[in-house]
Amino acid sequence: MRLTLRILSILVIFSITGTVLAASQRKVPSYEKYIKQYSNLAIQHQKKYRIPASITLAQGLLESGAGQSELARKSNNHFGIKCHSDWRGGRVYHDDDLRGECFRKYKNPEQSYEDHARFLVDRPRYAPLFKLKVTDYKGWARGLQKCGYATDRAYANRLIKLIEDYELYRYDTAKGGASKPAKQPARVSKYTVYRTNGLLYVYSNGRDSFDDIAASLGFRVKDLKKYNEVPEDFPLQKGDIVYLEKKKKKADKPNYDHVVQVGESMHSIAQKYGIQIKSLYKMNKKHYDYIPEEGDVLKLR
Repeated sequence: MRLTLRILSILVIFSITGTVLAASQRKVPSYEKYIKQYSNLAIQHQKKYRIPASITLAQGLLESGAGQSELARKSNNHFGIKCHSDWRGGRVYHDDDLRGECFRKYKNPEQSYEDHARFLVDRPRYAPLFKLKVTDYKGWARGLQKCGYATDRAYANRLIKLIEDYELYRYDTAKGGASKPAKQPARVSKYTVYRTNGLLYVYSNGRDSFDDIAASLGFRVKDLKKYNEVPEDFPLQKGDIVYLEKKKKKADKPNYDHVVQVGESMHSIAQKYGIQIKSLYKMNKKHYDYIPEEGDVLKLR
């Protein structure tokens, strides 16, 4: 249903401001230290190899335990890359999927980062990833799991959670360490407003931002971000739902449960059904650190 701005403004008066769960979570200091230490290197590799800086940082965090794993500390291996038949460098042996597996050993972390980039660039199975936009971190995360980078069925979801929790997507557009640029006038654009299950929303066209949508429809940017439970600079992708009012505590019937797919996060699932993230965690008795794994069944009401 298409609504006029006048009707929208009346409906918005009755909306209640939500809570930005993701932005309020306490961040792990060792993770923040790791990001600060290696973000410039990840950005350089993005420019050189077209691998999203957010993906490089998230993989480094996940595979090395923010640089604290034994493999990272003793062998400078930050990405869990095994020897393989073509490796001619240093070697070290650790238990992984099997006992005593061979992993690559480097002189310093910079060598590990360089080898990680070449590992992805030089192997044909990862070629489809380089057809994606450098800002499509979700597509990259799903692709890495699909191409077999790791055996963990929740690998893509873990990467996406790290990227969104620590706002690593900002480094994909070189905003990670820079001050925020002055706001530009919003583009004049028209949105079709939909109402499903009692909630008003629009779809992102993939080229817009929360600022654009807010300016076009007469909302305050901070309200839209609260309704959608996202932090500052959260990037919209084509087809993303943007709610114009506070989400519900449970999904409407007949949505009783959801089977987790590759690349989904608790936030994306909550957006799909118009549920508040904290309610989704609570209904499923999950701690915030929980990462949905492909095949998991989550209650929606």
